[in-house]
Amino acid sequence: MNEQIKVNWYRCKIDKKVMSELMKSSDLKAAFQCITHLALFVATGTLTYLAFLNVHSANWQWAVPLLFAALFFHGTCGSFMGLGGPIHELGHKTPFKTKIWNDVFIRIYSFISWSDFIGFRPSHVKHHQVTVHKDHDGEVVLPETLDWATIKFLLTRLTCNPYAIYIHIRGWVRSARGDIQDWVFKKEWMDKVMPESNLDLRREHRNWARVVVFGQLALAIIFVATGHWFLIVIFTFGCFYAGWLTTLCAAPQHIGMTPNVPDFRLCCRTYTCNWFPAFLYWNMQYHVEHHMFPAVPFYNLGKLRKAMEADLPSAPHGLWATWKQIIPVLEKQKKDPNYSYIPELPQSNGKFVSESLGITAATQPA
Repeated sequence: MNEQIKVNWYRCKIDKKVMSELMKSSDLKAAFQCITHLALFVATGTLTYLAFLNVHSANWQWAVPLLFAALFFHGTCGSFMGLGGPIHELGHKTPFKTKIWNDVFIRIYSFISWSDFIGFRPSHVKHHQVTVHKDHDGEVVLPETLDWATIKFLLTRLTCNPYAIYIHIRGWVRSARGDIQDWVFKKEWMDKVMPESNLDLRREHRNWARVVVFGQLALAIIFVATGHWFLIVIFTFGCFYAGWLTTLCAAPQHIGMTPNVPDFRLCCRTYTCNWFPAFLYWNMQYHVEHHMFPAVPFYNLGKLRKAMEADLPSAPHGLWATWKQIIPVLEKQKKDPNYSYIPELPQSNGKFVSESLGITAATQPA
């Protein structure tokens, strides 16, 4: 990208020896995460298929609800297979010490979840450089809107959004022809991070789109031809439904925070949670820490937070507490789009940051 912009980001001070340890990648830790995560997807898919096979006319009263429950749990886990967790972290190339394994597993996850890791990589690099700076970050644009109180929002998150699935697959088909349009990100942004002048990157993107489209189509044909058509629901579309937990985990990253500031503590949100969503989400709940030091692998982010906790705002614990903080902000932004949530920073730096932004603690939501 030819755009010249340099943000002088504030970063917490950490002992060099501590940071050196935190930045170390581990093949064992990364492999454990990838294998157990993929195994969970296979296990929930297998249980769902067994539930499907068990549906008969004599037992449908309880077998069908059991099948839907299995699909719900499978989709809940499957919706974490995409850009929000594994592809994001593997795209940073930090989990595995042996770098080739980052490339191997990112392709596995990207194929399963119909994800564009080729376009995501340059986009995400820019996102880190100019996080939520208007006119420069096209990956996340604040203020983000979320119609959380509508029936449509609840239904599509708990079940699926057929139109969104159609748009996603149509985007892949177009990309397989070399035609990039709005789908994951806006076309204008994709043309920036993957300019037409970069023929090699465009070719790589088109070729990967063809792998996904024709590979998934071939598998779907095999599923039907062998009489296992329900595997289309479990595997082909296994990452497209029951995305409620993904939304609860991923939306807090930047929503309601302050754009155009050189401090990740103000434009990113960290929260803590129990081990299961943290496992599914690849520890991205530590989002301030990740943005401030993106070279630290996801499995060390908890330790990173402890190392610089004295210079960070407090973090809500649990998704309930996190969304109790977010929802009032969203309500205020409906009336005032310029409103943003200002976390209380440590006294040593809080005064400087507040004065530079022209804000005070009084602007925080109750």
